[in-house]
Amino acid sequence: MSHPKITLEQWRALTAVVEAGGYAQAAEVLHKTQSTITYAVQKIETLLGLKIFEIHGRKAQLTREGEVLYRRAQTLLAEAAALEDGATGLAEGWEAEINVAAEIVFPTWLLLRCFEAFAQEHPQTRIQFYETVLGGTDEALLERKVDFAIAAHVPGGFIGDSLMRVRFVAAAHPDHPLHRLGRELTYRDLRPYRQLVIRDSAQSRVRDSGAWLGADQRWTVTHKATQIAAARMGLGFAWFAEETIRGELERGELKRLPLREGGERYAELYLVFADRDYPGRGAWRLSEIIREQVRDMCALAGKIERGEVDKPAQCPGAA
Repeated sequence: MSHPKITLEQWRALTAVVEAGGYAQAAEVLHKTQSTITYAVQKIETLLGLKIFEIHGRKAQLTREGEVLYRRAQTLLAEAAALEDGATGLAEGWEAEINVAAEIVFPTWLLLRCFEAFAQEHPQTRIQFYETVLGGTDEALLERKVDFAIAAHVPGGFIGDSLMRVRFVAAAHPDHPLHRLGRELTYRDLRPYRQLVIRDSAQSRVRDSGAWLGADQRWTVTHKATQIAAARMGLGFAWFAEETIRGELERGELKRLPLREGGERYAELYLVFADRDYPGRGAWRLSEIIREQVRDMCALAGKIERGEVDKPAQCPGAA
């Protein structure tokens, strides 16, 4: 295997020039002289025999080859940082803090039970929990804000393990006008009435969570508790993860809409590590507890659905 001709510091200089917008700005960011930054980029060009920047007016712009090198340099530097972070984690043993994100459709009571079980083993470890929606979960992983996430899909570049299946149902207050129609409903029946949806928690917030979004009226909220409260007040209908409104359904505060089609939907949730190669010991142990608790929950739900056991006070439906 040949030894690299170019150092990480030289690649870091290149990326800094691009991201800071010039040699002088890059020198300020890296706390080096401008001549040092210029020399590092020129050294890369000399060693590789290609031109990275072209001068257009008074501004340097990446060549086509420079764009490729810049993207690859970003990946190289990120991998180097991940290697160092992973090695540090291995040396330190158990983390002082674990950061976790979970889509809000994951049963909150179950996650808290998992946190409690982990705390009994490691009471000194702090847990930072992010309740996320759609792109917010992706962001948490991509920006390495969390050690792992429970996500509705696996972002590109990551590997995830299937965790559980979530059932969604359309529901509204029992006195909602849609229930008073007294018949099976179509999507056309839903259109005139207000739909309650949950906002994407990503910074860009480009999507809303709520399955079908064809209603003429729509209220978008930030959290599932607000969505449920609005539905209980008769202010609209929504698709809910069934487990999140099980109590409301059983108490008669909400009632499933008798949709002819589409009234019941499913989504898969995945457990995704931000860095699968270097998970902290604490993060890995917490993920094991979550897997165990979900497995036990789903097994119990299946027995209840088959009539093999009675349902306890708090138990999800079978997925």
